[in-house]
Amino acid sequence: MLRTYFSEIFRLFFPERCPACGRSLPEGVRWLCPHCRWDMPLTGYAAEHDNPVARKFWGLVPVQEAASMFFFTRHGRYRAMIHGFKYHGQWKTCLRLGAMFGAELSESGLYDTVDLIVPVPLHYRRLFRRGYNQAEYLARGIAGALGRETDCRSLVRKSYNRSQTAMRNRKDRWENVADIFSVRCPQRLDGRHILLVDDVLTTGSTLTACAETILKAAPSCRISIATLAVSATELFGGKGQGGL
Repeated sequence: MLRTYFSEIFRLFFPERCPACGRSLPEGVRWLCPHCRWDMPLTGYAAEHDNPVARKFWGLVPVQEAASMFFFTRHGRYRAMIHGFKYHGQWKTCLRLGAMFGAELSESGLYDTVDLIVPVPLHYRRLFRRGYNQAEYLARGIAGALGRETDCRSLVRKSYNRSQTAMRNRKDRWENVADIFSVRCPQRLDGRHILLVDDVLTTGSTLTACAETILKAAPSCRISIATLAVSATELFGGKGQGGL
C-alpha cells in the first residue's frame, strides 16, 4: 500500500508521457496515448505477401516475406518516438511496439513457419555507447508474440561503420554496409526460417547485407524481414506519406 501511495505521488509530479506526442498519459494508460495509437499510419503489409516492402528486395536477395508496421515521415509525430527508443534509452517502447507488431504478424498467418528471430546487430562500440540494441528489444517483443526464440549471437557486425541515419546518398548507404557482417554459428541458422528484425527501413541496404551474409554462411535457410517503420519516401518517391 505504501509503495502504491508513493507511486501515485510520483506520477502526480512526474506524469508518464506519450513517447510520440509528448502529452501526459491519461490514468491507466501506460505507454502510447489513445490518440497516437489510433492515428498511427499502419501499413497493413503483414497480411500481404506481395507488398511494397517485399518488392524493395526483389532482385537483391531472396526473401520469403517482408513487412513494416507503420510509415515513418520526416515531420510526423512518430519521429520523436523512434528517436526516443533509438537514442534515449526508451527500450520499453521497443518491447511494446515489438509485441504489437508481433501480434499483427501472428494474425496474418504468413509468418507461422518462422523458426528464429534475429535482430540486426550493432557493433560493440556503438552498443557500449548506447547501452542496448533497439532492434534486439523489438525482436524480443515480436518473438514473445510469435512464441519463437530470439538469437542475438549468431549474426555479428564485425566492422564499425558510420551511422546510416546521417547518410542521405543511396550509393553511400550501400557502400557503408558492404562486408561488415559475419555469422558466428552457421549451424544454428542453416535449414531454418529466419526473421530478420530492424527498426526502420529506408534503402534496405543494411537488411540486404545481413540477409546476404546469412545466406552465404547458411545457404539452406530461408529469410523473412520485419521492420517497425518504413520510409514512405523510399516506397512512394515522395508521394503519399511524405519524406523521411
